[in-house]
Amino acid sequence: MPQTYRAMTAIEIHGKTFTEYIPDEAIQDRIEALADELDLEYKDKNPVFLGILKGVFVFLADLIRACPFENQTTFSKVSSYKGTQSTGELTFSLEPDIDLSGRHVIIVEDIVDSGLTLSRLIPKIQEYKPASIAVISLLFKPESLRYPIQLDYTGFEIGSDFVVGYGLDYDQCGRELRSIYKIVEDE
Repeated sequence: MPQTYRAMTAIEIHGKTFTEYIPDEAIQDRIEALADELDLEYKDKNPVFLGILKGVFVFLADLIRACPFENQTTFSKVSSYKGTQSTGELTFSLEPDIDLSGRHVIIVEDIVDSGLTLSRLIPKIQEYKPASIAVISLLFKPESLRYPIQLDYTGFEIGSDFVVGYGLDYDQCGRELRSIYKIVEDE
């Protein structure tokens, strides 16, 4: 039976208007489906979920709670955004605090647009000599992809609109929103 979700709403952050794009109920339904997919591959492997801060923390928390298998979690902090635009420059400021050698590592992203972060992060993670590396992202912007990366699991494919909510921010605001909102283009 198809899911029914509540009507769209609009919010304002720093003078910009955003409309509801993916309601919380749809996000939670998709996370349950992703957890089922992950269970098929990792139920006996005790994988390490490597969350890329900051935006991923809400998605990662919900994802690991939905996974019915033993796992561990660590984080890496990589940033490239200022306002609504990627700067094209990456800053790495937090190394994983779990030994990844010989482990099945699942890199968890909130959003993949150009692919720059993953194109630079995956070689760094390979230096730890993990048993395997998989990538899961809540959101993927295929039209914006500029670097050759592969996602193993994707929550939602979206257009190139700037989005906020469910951990994603606009100048550090909006992370607390339960749904994902997209920007209304300036007039």
